[in-house]
Amino acid sequence: MKLLQLLFSVVAVVSALPYPESSQIESRGVSFAWGSQKVKGVSLGGWLVLEGWITPSLYTAAGPSVIDEWTFTQKLGKVEALKRLKNHWNTWVTLADFQKIQKAGFNVVRIPIGYWAYADFGGQYVQGSAPYMDNAITWARQTGLKIIIDLHGAPKSQNGWEHSGHTLPRPGWGDAQSVAWTLQVLTSISKYAKPQYQDVVVAIELLNEPLLSSLDPNTVRNFYTSGYNLIRRVSDTPVLLHDGFWDPAYWNGFLSWPAAYNVILDHHEYQVFDSYLNSMSPAQHRSQVCSSTKAFADSDKWQVVGEWSAALTDCAPWVNGRFAGHRFDGSFPGSWYIGSCVGRSDVRTWSQAMKNDYRMYIEAQMDSYEAKTQGWIFWNFKTEGGADEWDLYKLLGAGVFPQPLSARAFPRNVCR
Repeated sequence: MKLLQLLFSVVAVVSALPYPESSQIESRGVSFAWGSQKVKGVSLGGWLVLEGWITPSLYTAAGPSVIDEWTFTQKLGKVEALKRLKNHWNTWVTLADFQKIQKAGFNVVRIPIGYWAYADFGGQYVQGSAPYMDNAITWARQTGLKIIIDLHGAPKSQNGWEHSGHTLPRPGWGDAQSVAWTLQVLTSISKYAKPQYQDVVVAIELLNEPLLSSLDPNTVRNFYTSGYNLIRRVSDTPVLLHDGFWDPAYWNGFLSWPAAYNVILDHHEYQVFDSYLNSMSPAQHRSQVCSSTKAFADSDKWQVVGEWSAALTDCAPWVNGRFAGHRFDGSFPGSWYIGSCVGRSDVRTWSQAMKNDYRMYIEAQMDSYEAKTQGWIFWNFKTEGGADEWDLYKLLGAGVFPQPLSARAFPRNVCR
């Protein structure tokens, strides 16, 4: 506790430093016109942080006990895990992916990375992924894409979910040690806020999806303040704060203008991780988009929908965790049968009516997010297959995701 108090007392001193005048703030340092230019992005998930439903072959080859990157390394040992991960890092994302994404009209890629890329802290991980962020920056420069760096996994896990690196019954992050460690990692990441990177790196997300309902909100706020000031000691590169799945208005008055600047609230919109949501009709899903975006009007900050998908069900294999089952077909604990998952995750089997439903859902989200926020970032750019509701490449290939991005097969303004 004393360490945490010391950290936050240092933050208080830094917070007292003067901020630039309004005219300076309007002149952005990064090469992206936040406030007028819309983010039209996609995440490179499953690359520098493993997710079994995105690349199930890695887990399957390692054995049935592997459920996250922690157990992947624990099961294989660090030498073998590094060998397999290096092959994965070298092949899952390449320059060709950046070229394909840019050609499809996207302007931003969001890159999740785990804390273990920069520090060990005794966890069951291997280091070696950090240089691939530099590869990504090189490819982004070559293609004209911009990058948002996202700290996706924190020490002791900020939410207990697989994509934090370590599946736990509840998050362990939030004590003095884990907060200090996370700030240490952000210090390493803050090099990408330097002016020489601002042509490509247009924002840094301090922490992905801290689960506020299971954490001390004041600890998260203090951590955000520390992280914000850490980036501000380097430059004016925008800082993303995930909303923790709480209403955007909760964050009003916190790191807001004029006490802070270039702060963007990140909201993630998924409508499948609840049995009731799975039971909704496609039209009800579209209506839910409208209901969700109404809350954005109450925020005093810029916002971006930093994750969303085309998924109308949770039928993608392992999307709830390896062996966890699905709410849609009632195989997930505590759920009930809504419908069959057969064919739901394979766009090749979809009827034209199904394709239309997915296309309308995608278009409704794109239009709503562009109207109400600074833009959107689709999750995910690709999977190994069998999760086509989440797979941009598959959706593009099937004509379900708009091309060009401005094209509409159905009337706009669904939320009016």
